[in-house]
Amino acid sequence: MVAAAHDPADAVAYVPAPAPAATARGPRRVVVAPDKFRGSLSAPEVARHVGIGLRRALPAHEVVEVPVADGGEGTLDAAFAAGYSPYQVEVSGPTGEPVRAMIGVHGVQAVVELAAASGLDMLPGGTLRARDSSSEGTGQLLRYALDAGCTQIVLGVGGSACTDGGAGLLRGLGARLLDDRGEELAPGGAALRALARIDLSGLDARLGAATIVLASDVDNALLGAAGAAAVFGPQKGATPEDVLVLEAGLARFVSVLAAEIGPRAVEQSLAAGAGAAGGTGYAALAVLDAVRRPGVEVVLEFVGLAGRLDGAELVVTGEGSLDAQSLLGKTPVGVAGLAAAHGVPVVAVCGRNELSPAEQRRAGFLRVLALTDLEPDPARSMSQAATLVEQLAVQLALCLPA
Repeated sequence: MVAAAHDPADAVAYVPAPAPAATARGPRRVVVAPDKFRGSLSAPEVARHVGIGLRRALPAHEVVEVPVADGGEGTLDAAFAAGYSPYQVEVSGPTGEPVRAMIGVHGVQAVVELAAASGLDMLPGGTLRARDSSSEGTGQLLRYALDAGCTQIVLGVGGSACTDGGAGLLRGLGARLLDDRGEELAPGGAALRALARIDLSGLDARLGAATIVLASDVDNALLGAAGAAAVFGPQKGATPEDVLVLEAGLARFVSVLAAEIGPRAVEQSLAAGAGAAGGTGYAALAVLDAVRRPGVEVVLEFVGLAGRLDGAELVVTGEGSLDAQSLLGKTPVGVAGLAAAHGVPVVAVCGRNELSPAEQRRAGFLRVLALTDLEPDPARSMSQAATLVEQLAVQLALCLPA
């Protein structure tokens, strides 16, 4: 370990970036806080097009756009929209090729998105390589955040290409992974089967003064039938044989790490969230003493959504697909919960809606509007998403109190 363990109750409260002038309280106000529509619109784009439609229908209203996310892909977009400064750096991609990636910095606070360096979208040619993809670039992003003087770092995980237990993450921060000849191990989860020793002496010393928040809604442990390899490996291209290989590598990683840091290595492999992002959550929890928090909770905090709700008459949220997964802590439900605490009604917009009316009510939505209500063809719905979102936003005017 590199620092004293943190109690979740003591987790840092992120200070929101300064709100833009547009958020000054007006006589009639609507807050627009959506997640992305995957494959068609980013969260800032959804917010912008909802805003266009609302301003068209309600020219006298103030519309406040606050793009949000759930800790996975899109977390950086939310940070930038909230006023975090973008820093572009070069790091190792999931298969070792150099890639350009961003981090967001606001004072001593930073937002790092795993997908920006080690995500499926960063694979050359989109070719899945389950056995040898690595999280090393994410560790390098954390190092750049430390270089920027940041001591409070959100690590948003999701969309990873790797199943290496975060071994690459540690390598990117200065650790060495060695085989029985004392040579550096090849990257990726499969190579971990040959791991003989982990040298943490070169781990960046500045981590000891940093607080890292693992923003993740995944509650899987690292190993076993509900672990990183078995559950998420196939999404990264792993065959049944690959899953067995990756599981063996992760088990070996835990065993060797235990020889270095003691029983904590085994304990944290069983922790909720250890299986996040191909096990990257495990290394963050076991070695970096990260504090795991629900991703949407962290994002809503650093964008300062609670402060934007005072005096609002309506909140508009949403994501590409509202379905059973949405009810398990995805962005729209998180936004609805926060809005309910402030007594503000919520309407959701989405690409498609698979929730029953009863589920919509339980999630806290006054109404749900879907692009497929206007354009049933999924391909056209996605390609025309911007225009359709604006049309739905005009309908939202009917949801406002008289």
